[in-house]
Amino acid sequence: MRASRGADDQTPAAGENPGRGRVRPAWPGTGPGEPYGPATPPPAAAPRRSQVLAWASWDWGSAAINAVMTTFVFTVYLTSEQFGDTDANSAALSTALAIAGFAIAVLAPVTGQRSDAGGRRRLWLGVNSGLVALTTAACFFVYPSPDFLLLGVSLIALTSIFAEFATVNYYAMLPQVSTPETIGRVSGFGWGMGYLGGILALALVLFGFVQPVLDWPGAETGEALNLRLVAVFSAVWFLVFALPVLFAVPEIERRRTQRVSVLTSYRQLGQHIMRLYRDSRHTLYFLLASAVFRDGLAAVFTFGGIIAAGTFGFATADVIVFAIAGNVVAAVGAMIGGRLDDRFGPKAVIVCSLMGLVVAALGVFFSPDSRGFWIFGLLLCLFVGPAQASSRAYIARLAEPGREGEIFGLYATTGRAVSFLAPAMFTFAIVLATPHVAAGDAQRYGILGILLVLLLGLALLLPVRRPEDVGRA
Repeated sequence: MRASRGADDQTPAAGENPGRGRVRPAWPGTGPGEPYGPATPPPAAAPRRSQVLAWASWDWGSAAINAVMTTFVFTVYLTSEQFGDTDANSAALSTALAIAGFAIAVLAPVTGQRSDAGGRRRLWLGVNSGLVALTTAACFFVYPSPDFLLLGVSLIALTSIFAEFATVNYYAMLPQVSTPETIGRVSGFGWGMGYLGGILALALVLFGFVQPVLDWPGAETGEALNLRLVAVFSAVWFLVFALPVLFAVPEIERRRTQRVSVLTSYRQLGQHIMRLYRDSRHTLYFLLASAVFRDGLAAVFTFGGIIAAGTFGFATADVIVFAIAGNVVAAVGAMIGGRLDDRFGPKAVIVCSLMGLVVAALGVFFSPDSRGFWIFGLLLCLFVGPAQASSRAYIARLAEPGREGEIFGLYATTGRAVSFLAPAMFTFAIVLATPHVAAGDAQRYGILGILLVLLLGLALLLPVRRPEDVGRA
């Protein structure tokens, strides 16, 4: 981890990036005439391994939210027959997540910009992490009844909002805990830690709450007590492992030279986007392409457990076992992909991963039984990790020092601006197929909706330049 960034009396010229050893386009709005002042270069010292581990610990902890709450356990509980018609429940969850995505799209870039300028990156990471823990724990009060479906999907939506705000600041720390030569493997290591954390969290949920090895009150199934307690467990797990980064990573220096209103922040953001379009257009192209394919990647996990249960007949315990295996495969893929990223570049890793995902998704769709789902589902997991890690590393390579939060806010916004796409395509495919297939079989066609999103993202990515070529431009 790098120490806190010191001020520099020299403003780097356009295209220069002192201390990084690589030429990049200057991030808009970093000149001395801008209200935020000059960008501060990173210190020369390399980050310490302990700081990298502390940073990756947040990824480890967030797995309890991603794997347990929004993918394999709690959302499967919310979309089960205990809350009414399963297809209608899936549509309700998709709608709530789409609304949350709109809120994130509107707010994320400005919150990232203001935390950068105000020197509050670590502070807001801590605040939003705490809010994630609170909304997750509140899911304990979602009882198994259709009357509680709205509460459940609303809490999941709020959790996703606060988690995304926290993620903006967390991602912005990536250049602080890596060097230009190691940014790919550090990003891949973080994703791998997240998957490994998901493995352990899911195993504890399986053997502590779903199929307990010990008879204890928390394993009671009456009123779904065991599944509601999973929410409390996830909140505590996340909070504990989110703490190390708040102590190990120093706060960035305050760069704002004058107070600005929120409205002014939006105006400056618009100016920065226009300058980025003028000076580094392919960065915006990548933001658009990654927004689409990342929405498809998120859908693979968001609806993976739902498809396993609803289409292939997996019981809750079977879903968790598959999730554990899938996280093992995804962790391996992310860590290998991170090393390939540093060698061949992030674009090559993302393109190959998306192609693999398309083949695997087709395999899942045509699988007649659970054995096919196991084979092609694990293949999906293998390619998801590298695509996610290299997408994050691509943006981090282009981030101007001191403005990482702002560009990762744009990264979140562009992603959330189309976050309705995969859920909408999943829902649309189900609705379109329902009149033409047997009852209960329509959910399988949701896979084709996700597949189309991945293909669109791949098509948009192919013309985009590599980060080093964007820098030379």
